[in-house]
Amino acid sequence: MQRDARPHPLRLIVIFLVFMVILLAAAVWLLPVPPTAETVPVHTLAAADSQFVTVSGVEIHYIERGSGEPVFILLHGFGANVFTWRTIIDELSSAGRVIAFDRPVVGLTERPLTCAGEALNPYSPQGQAALTLGLMDALGIQQAILVGNSAGGSLATRIALDNPQRVRALVLVDAAVYSGGGAPRFIRPLLNSAVFDKWGPYFVRSIAGEQGKLFLESAWADPAKITPEILAGYQLSYQVDDWDVGLWQLTKASQEADFTGQLNQLALPVLVISGAQDQIVPVSDSRSLAEAIPNAQYAELENCGHLPQEECPQAFLQAVLTFAAQQ
Repeated sequence: MQRDARPHPLRLIVIFLVFMVILLAAAVWLLPVPPTAETVPVHTLAAADSQFVTVSGVEIHYIERGSGEPVFILLHGFGANVFTWRTIIDELSSAGRVIAFDRPVVGLTERPLTCAGEALNPYSPQGQAALTLGLMDALGIQQAILVGNSAGGSLATRIALDNPQRVRALVLVDAAVYSGGGAPRFIRPLLNSAVFDKWGPYFVRSIAGEQGKLFLESAWADPAKITPEILAGYQLSYQVDDWDVGLWQLTKASQEADFTGQLNQLALPVLVISGAQDQIVPVSDSRSLAEAIPNAQYAELENCGHLPQEECPQAFLQAVLTFAAQQ
């Protein structure tokens, strides 16, 4: 019997759809990307206490208070910058040396425009851990208490697991260890396509507008406490040249936490803090985190949301200073 040489209708449909996707991608590629609102070079926004140091080719912005031991390294969460520690950093420095720095993509830390060919992507979780340790080396710090809020708590945990000799203790504040993470695995190959790379920075700009404001409000138990000055402190990151390109690079490099099964290996003092009204990282996650880490202490702060260092600074300081005095 002679075989029918006509293509199957489904195959024709697939070929047509692929052709249309290619045509659409080509059209999108040819369109110009709208420019960002007016931005300025990083150093024009530096404050009187701003300091800069280059680590692995990336210029890191940090502020420092106090002296001696212990040394506290403050690691902010997504969308925040050193501004988030403003209400506690001076008083915390009564207990030792305190350093807060802007992790790549926010604040006044450099935003590399491309990471192609880099041995370690500074936007990836592994790259940010390496930059944190590199900053410690540059500032002559052998060991520190890592205080990490939200995604900063996930970063602090990663560093403690991989480099326990560099970490004296951990303070995990509403830490995004179980919650959050990167883009779904199935979509990541698309993020590196030419079309996504061109338009990605444009689409992430929404975080600088109403979406970013709504996210900040959700981080507070009482959003009415967010003053225009606080909002301006968070929006500083969106005034810096190429901030949208950096945020897109972070989006591409983001990953889900891959170390939750290793939490029982943490053999160092750990304090887990949660705002009792946290709407971003569920309180149940923080409780589970404290249970998963051997001998961890747990503090739940009433009338606090996702940012207790800002919304409930005195309760936060009391918990941290009491814990630090035990180490």
